[in-house]
Amino acid sequence: MHPGILSNPLFRTILARLGSGFVTLFVVSLIIFAAIAVLPGDFAKTTLGRAATPETVANFQKALGLDQPAIQRYATWIGGAVTGDLGLSFSSGSGTPRTVTGIIGPRLQNTLFLAGITALFAVPIALTLGIVAAIRRNSWLDKALNAATLASISFPEFFVAYVLMLLLAVKIPVFYSLARITPDMGAVEIFQRIALPVLTLSFGIIAHMMRMTRAAIIGLLAHPYIEMAKLKGVPPWRIVLRHALPNAWAPIAAVVAFNLAYLIVGVVVVEVVFVYPGIGQAMVDAVRTRDIPVVQGCALIFAASYILLNLLADIIAIATNPRLAHPR
Repeated sequence: MHPGILSNPLFRTILARLGSGFVTLFVVSLIIFAAIAVLPGDFAKTTLGRAATPETVANFQKALGLDQPAIQRYATWIGGAVTGDLGLSFSSGSGTPRTVTGIIGPRLQNTLFLAGITALFAVPIALTLGIVAAIRRNSWLDKALNAATLASISFPEFFVAYVLMLLLAVKIPVFYSLARITPDMGAVEIFQRIALPVLTLSFGIIAHMMRMTRAAIIGLLAHPYIEMAKLKGVPPWRIVLRHALPNAWAPIAAVVAFNLAYLIVGVVVVEVVFVYPGIGQAMVDAVRTRDIPVVQGCALIFAASYILLNLLADIIAIATNPRLAHPR
């Protein structure tokens, strides 16, 4: 590697953040494994029923590897996860082997699809509303947007989901109340089925991103170079777009990345309400059946997604504001 690259502050900062991200993910994997290990209930006893003898339960646990020490089970799990192998589902013990990646993979694609559609819909709206609110600060429009976003944040997701379901699927049957999708569906039907989950997720993240964008831009409007532009007669919209917005990308990128991570990690409630076949629904089903490998795999993917998107936000923030690469 060229020595000049290693001396680049941005490159060294990215390497440092990557290292801290791997360390964080390792610590999180320990927490995930330990937390799931102490959960009440036993898959073998649940599967075999109360009539099973202790010998039958012990043999079934041995077949699943549950008789091994916790350290050995963790080492096997994390070693396989590094290579992309999350092990076998416990449901494989009673039939055809099912890999965790085979179970989670299609569900993760569905969740990423839902998150991507929501982001394409919500992010431009949130940024536009935040810029408009900053330009029209303290006007009736700004106050109305702030009141609307505050109300949106205050309502829990399941409440918003059921209200939208009642209004747009029952009273006015425009969309579907259940978001079950299959590969043989057309694009129009798929979008009709995911419309309500997208709207539900958008309520919260549009409000959050809009308020953070407004706050970031308003904070920059008090800087001397902005005041100088105002004295020169530059229109307010040009001041915001050409002078304030480029310097506001760091906090905006952070809040966008946080909300994108939320779309993947916090989508569980929405997927359960609308019966959407995503990774959140898969995790809830696995918890219900005590399928530990699937629960661990879902939790690890959630953690990795959150860490990766926050790392991306840090890189964007440093690239747009190189001063952040030099710690004080």
